[in-house]
Amino acid sequence: MSENEERIKAKIVSPTSSKRELEIEVAADEAAEEFEKILDDFASRARLDGFRRGKAPRDMVKRLFYSDIKNSVVETLAPRALRESLKAENLSPIATPLISEISYQEGGPFRFKATVDVLPDFELPAYKKIRVKKREAVVEAEEVERSVEDLRQKSAEFLPVEGRGVADGDYVVLEWKGKDSKTKRMLPTEKTLVLAGHPDNERLLNENLIGLKPQESRTFVISYPPEHRLKKMAGKTIEYKIKVISVKEKKVPQLSDDWAKDLGEVENLADLRAKVRTELAKIKEDVARREMGDDIVRTLSDMLKLELPEVLIEEEAAALVRSWAQAAPDTLTPEQFKELGRRAKAQAEQKVKNSLLLEKIAAAEKLVVSDEEVMEEIKTLAKRNNIPLAQVVESINREGKREDLKHNLLLRKAIDFLLENAVLY
Repeated sequence: MSENEERIKAKIVSPTSSKRELEIEVAADEAAEEFEKILDDFASRARLDGFRRGKAPRDMVKRLFYSDIKNSVVETLAPRALRESLKAENLSPIATPLISEISYQEGGPFRFKATVDVLPDFELPAYKKIRVKKREAVVEAEEVERSVEDLRQKSAEFLPVEGRGVADGDYVVLEWKGKDSKTKRMLPTEKTLVLAGHPDNERLLNENLIGLKPQESRTFVISYPPEHRLKKMAGKTIEYKIKVISVKEKKVPQLSDDWAKDLGEVENLADLRAKVRTELAKIKEDVARREMGDDIVRTLSDMLKLELPEVLIEEEAAALVRSWAQAAPDTLTPEQFKELGRRAKAQAEQKVKNSLLLEKIAAAEKLVVSDEEVMEEIKTLAKRNNIPLAQVVESINREGKREDLKHNLLLRKAIDFLLENAVLY
């Protein structure tokens, strides 16, 4: 028996695939030595009546501070013993271990239990030659024309209107003031951009905008119903005065070779359509490949029967609920929030299972992600979102997202490996 085994004994009891419960015992001599060291520390710092600092008798210090000394022994020995026990048992916790059933009296051994969450060990199913239905990436002519039209709309210019008032479809810069008809309280003056005639605008606003020229004003009253979507306006009657600051109309260029050439990278409309078709085909191929990868992962996941670490499911589910709640209306009922939780847990279980599966495949095939690949992915993110590269790098480093990014790239590599070794039909 080694010296460490004599000092600290650990025994795994009630093991499951994702949890280990350890019974740990620190020898009485080791605990006594720690007790004496902490007692010495208390004695060196104690200020007691009739004694200079650090000169009080140890037995008096021990009697007066016994409870604090004992607690310090526990707080010192528990993490040290746990750390050495985990190393001896070759355990890597995925969350902070839970310590319980602490037992210690001066002169005796120090005992406690630790519950440790670990990644489950499991056998991989046969993951090569998985049959998956091939998805075709077909680009229809209508899709090309829609994309070209989108480009044309984005090329539109907004020109000042001359010789007429506001018409539907114009972009109007407005100054408007509001007054509560009941309280006579003035609302803050606002300057805002409005698309005249847009269905999301208040009906009376659209009606009163028509025909107004720059610097002209109009007054009207809106009585908001009690159930209005804007709670601060619900049930109120507001008198509005709007003043047009400027009016611009949208001028869309003609569909022509000259317009296509002005976009750059192409010489005419035919070239533009060909370029758009190629880009759409690439997008559809990526989607088809991702869907086939999802099919393979789902097939393999269904073959696995394993106990998932509850702590990972809870973390993933909480992240999903936070994400969904931010996009959900403010008026979520308690029952709707519970339903979000139920959906999140189901998705989290599947995501954790898929992640464990792909991580194990990556390890089996010795797949790795280099720092250069991480940097290329960051560059892609910056370009896709039209954000300066330095800003994206700073954000990722500040939020500690680099390892998450690397992990996601590793999972994608594992899926690519599965696709390359799949049987398409």
